[in-house]
Amino acid sequence: MLWAHPQHVTKQHTRTQSGGGTEFEDRLRSDSLGSDSGQVLTTSNSNDNNSTTGSSSMYSYPSHYYNKERGVDLRQSVMEAIQEMMSELEDLHKNINDQAVQHIHAGEIILTYALSKTVELFLKAAAAKKRKFSVIICEGAPHFGGHSMAKSLAEAGIDTTVIHDAATYAIMARVNKVLLPAHAVLANGGLIAPSGSNMVALAAKQNSVPVVSIAGMFKLCPMYPHEGQDTLNDLISPSSVVDYSLMGDPVLSEVEFVNPVHDYIPPQLIDLFVTNIGGFQPSYIYRLLAEYYHNDDWEAFE
Repeated sequence: MLWAHPQHVTKQHTRTQSGGGTEFEDRLRSDSLGSDSGQVLTTSNSNDNNSTTGSSSMYSYPSHYYNKERGVDLRQSVMEAIQEMMSELEDLHKNINDQAVQHIHAGEIILTYALSKTVELFLKAAAAKKRKFSVIICEGAPHFGGHSMAKSLAEAGIDTTVIHDAATYAIMARVNKVLLPAHAVLANGGLIAPSGSNMVALAAKQNSVPVVSIAGMFKLCPMYPHEGQDTLNDLISPSSVVDYSLMGDPVLSEVEFVNPVHDYIPPQLIDLFVTNIGGFQPSYIYRLLAEYYHNDDWEAFE
């Protein structure tokens, strides 16, 4: 059944009466493995009294699907696919870091937001190639991951400055490039990034500063942002934003606090995605989806 791709079987719900029994016709899609034989799958639901009692289904596939030798090939193919995925994840950062010198130039001022291991290694790789540049890091309140990242970059000999998130727009005029981490890359080229990244992207757009997202291809997601900022978002406890002891205040008790984990950044605010297989513009993401996902896989996200 694995070889026959049973997910390609679609019920047409057409019934025909035959000798008191009921027959259901199921046809395979034209692009499935079983469609080359043009076989129509039939299912008969009847008992000894020629009356329908249930909905049990017994699909019949072409004889070569039952060949035991194909089981060995199937196991080998699955193992190769898993090994290929593991190798891609192991070489992910190396392939991304090899492109660092193409995007970070001497004397540039780079702005990034909060804490990201991928962005951190990307900046360190550029510094290792003797590129002298400065990094400005937004602290990423309320979790303040930017402090940890700034300490790590400073220990690597990179000139690093930490700023408040509110100072992003004021400092943006001095910035040459913005590097943003990615939680997910959506089908329309939009970006799901840590909460607060949308503010950085908007400030960069206003000052005509290019925004580059550093992301591995495994973060590519065949989902469209139908709900805007609510797409792929999580709301966590507001305790990190406001102290619960202040809830006794009559004014604050009427305030609704929302603490989202992620921001959705539309594709028009992103200039480039740097991935482990190269750099791509947001308008090219749909082609990458066609290579990484089968069309049938998209149905679960529609």
